[in-house]
Amino acid sequence: MDISKEIVSFAEKGIYAPDTSQMVNASIFERLTETEKAEMFDWEGDQAKVKSWRREGITWQLGDAADPELINTLGPQDMVVASNFLCHMAPADAEKCLGNIARLVSPGGYLFVSGVDLAVRTKVAVDLDWEPVLELIAEIHNGDPCMRADWPWQWWGLEPMNRRSHDWQIRYAAAFRIVGPQRQ
Repeated sequence: MDISKEIVSFAEKGIYAPDTSQMVNASIFERLTETEKAEMFDWEGDQAKVKSWRREGITWQLGDAADPELINTLGPQDMVVASNFLCHMAPADAEKCLGNIARLVSPGGYLFVSGVDLAVRTKVAVDLDWEPVLELIAEIHNGDPCMRADWPWQWWGLEPMNRRSHDWQIRYAAAFRIVGPQRQ
């Protein structure tokens, strides 16, 4: 789901070429190994098409993650991924939107949140009593070295993990188990 009709249409096609990288201002292939590229895509010349079996069961929808009616549109989900869009919102708007997204997760389900201000994610996780998934927490947090390169000067820069902080497990977790119904 995305708020942009152009992006939903683009994603639904699942075809990537050098000129499509302009949509995100970077090559989508720049951090993939040759093995990963071969596992994810079928190649015809310089065009890459997402393998059909990876696309099975995926539906594409136009929608706004901040819409309070989203739960009525999509219904409860076992797993929800919110990646790299909350960082473009003012903190109060991102908090409200993240709370709305959490309402989509069925009790016992999982929410994966990346690309958001860590203070925002921490506040919402504490307020809504999310259970951080601790398995591989450091590996996930530190997984992409280029995301740490510009911290603290750019929004995409990733804060180094500080295990001495009292809230480090919630602050640095990107995956959460949602144990109860989410209020907003």
